This record gives sequence, C-alpha cells and structure tokens, in this order.
Amino acid sequence: MRFQDRKQAGRELAERLRALRDEGALPDPVVLALPRGGVAVAAEVARVLEAPLDVLLVRKIGAPRHEEFGVGAIAGDDPPLYDQESLDGLGLTEESLAPVVERERQELHRRERRYRRGRPPPDLRGHTVIVVDDGLATGATARAALRHVRRRAPARVVLAVPVGAPESVALLGGEADDVVCLHQPYAFTAVGQWYDDFGQLTDDDVLDALQGH
Repeated sequence: MRFQDRKQAGRELAERLRALRDEGALPDPVVLALPRGGVAVAAEVARVLEAPLDVLLVRKIGAPRHEEFGVGAIAGDDPPLYDQESLDGLGLTEESLAPVVERERQELHRRERRYRRGRPPPDLRGHTVIVVDDGLATGATARAALRHVRRRAPARVVLAVPVGAPESVALLGGEADDVVCLHQPYAFTAVGQWYDDFGQLTDDDVLDALQGH
C-alpha cells in the first residue's frame, strides 16, 4: 500500500476511524496532530470525525553529528524521554545531550507560539484523544506524545497513523489504548518511502490547516 500524499492518507485513515466511532469506540474525540507532517493527515481525520483539531508539539532528540538518528524526544515541557539502548550503543549520556535538548526545546516553544497565537492547549480531560502523525518509524516522538497526553487525564488515548514499522506499532501498543495503523510493511526503512509526494510542510501549511477547523 502506497499513498499519493498526506491528504489521501488522511482520508483513508479517517474512514477506518469513522468505523470505530460508529461502533462507539471513540466517544467525544479530540484530534491532536504532530507537526508538521502529521497536520495534513490529522486535518482529514478531524473533518470526517467532525472533531476539534489541535497540535501537540514534540521534537526528536537527534544524535550529535547524526541528527536524523533519533535517540529520544521531548513533548511540551516534559523531561526528555530517551531510548537507553540507542544511548548505550552510541556511547552517549543524557548530560552530553543537554545542548541538543535545549536547542530542540527552543524550537518547540517557537512553534508553539507561532501555531497557538496565544490560544491555550485544549482541555483533554474525559475526551478520547486521537494522536495523529504521517507515519511511525522508531516511535520515539509518538511515545513522548502519548505519555504527555496521558498526564492530562483523557478518558482514552488512540494513536493513528497511515503507515508504521511493525515493531514500533507493537511497542506503542503498550502506550496507547489502541493503535490504528493502516499499513505495516515488513521492509520498512523510512516513512517517506510509502508516499509518492512527501514534501516538507511549512509553518504556514500548519496554520492554514488549523484555521480550517
């Protein structure tokens, strides 16, 4: 299964979630997108479910000189969440990553100011919170996001992605009440390989999606 773009993936994911809603499995939903890529997917989900849409700011903590390789993640002002196996394998410590965490925290706060424009985060108490991203690779950012949401007393937490690495989907089953993933390819190397168009989104794209809801 391949997707034309994030919008098409969002429509297909939304149909799966609509079926769950109609079965009574998603009462009182709130959709939270992981920016930037998850926003285009989540906008379709929120539209079909007729649910509020907001963003959940999460940043990957990359290994020094290899920033694409995530060794952890931060969500909001929560403490960093590390993959200890990755730290050990690369000879890294939490102390050595403090400058990386500080840089990512600053970018997270910049985006929060830009996207929210003074709006408070949504009250998640008692809601079914659907956390949406465009795909699941290592699962580091999704795990940080799910734990952040749990602290805000939702009734139920669902992780929803169009495509994901099977081992990451299985791992995150212990973090969410349900994980909805349309496609779990055996030969998974990167999220972008399952999209024909996987262009980077901009801050303006995120703002346009939020203003549409």
